[in-house]
Amino acid sequence: MKKIIFALFVLLAPVQVYASSGCGQLEHCDAADIDLGNVESLQRGAKLFVNYCLSCHSASFMRYNRLGADLGINDDLLLENLMFVADFRKDPKGAPGKVGDLMKVAMDPEDAKGWFGTPAPDLSVIARSRGADWLYTYLRTFYPDPSRPFGVNNGAFKDVAMPHVLWELQGVTEPVFEQVMENGKPKVDDNGKPVMQLKEVRVVKAGSMTAPEYDNAMRDLVAYLVYMGEPAKLKRYSVGMWVLGYLVILFFFAYALKKEYWKDVH
Repeated sequence: MKKIIFALFVLLAPVQVYASSGCGQLEHCDAADIDLGNVESLQRGAKLFVNYCLSCHSASFMRYNRLGADLGINDDLLLENLMFVADFRKDPKGAPGKVGDLMKVAMDPEDAKGWFGTPAPDLSVIARSRGADWLYTYLRTFYPDPSRPFGVNNGAFKDVAMPHVLWELQGVTEPVFEQVMENGKPKVDDNGKPVMQLKEVRVVKAGSMTAPEYDNAMRDLVAYLVYMGEPAKLKRYSVGMWVLGYLVILFFFAYALKKEYWKDVH
């Protein structure tokens, strides 16, 4: 019995640590509550991705025509509405390319390093690396910070090097800090200054979207990023259910066969 309890503790310990690890400057991440079965949400997320993310961030493990196969977007719509990025190094005329092309960007990594201090990361599997809740929180918690090169910081990613490219949609935000308490007293650092904790980031002036509209848009974008990290996930789940059903049925036949073989022994 003790061995079983110890094994359960070892298995659950990483989950407990992760749950209490916080979310950057924030105490916890907000729940994304995405629905990968909502094709319309994934289509809206794909539109946001190519309009606001694909200019700097590539998705080099994903092809445009995969969107057609999974999200019901035909080639004409892909070319007209989703393929805006041109590689001028390959085509001086800036033709978008073919629907079978990978989702790459024209920006040179060295240029990105010079402008942002680091190359823009590829986003093909960012959702598998960071998690849906972290991405959802990150996209909604940019706030003004004059000390940063682009004038913004982020609640989930302190000292982020990325500008807030979605500010026109979200609007103007402000951070809300609160004093950290320790043993019933205000906590101070080594210099005697009070230690402050970021409580939330609130919108003080709405952009082209209301706060609920922006939250829903970011939920769509996160859903697309999760889908892009493993496009066959839903199909895998569907096939998995059939496999489990098959194994359940096979179990009864295998058990009956086992009883038949061992009836003389027992």
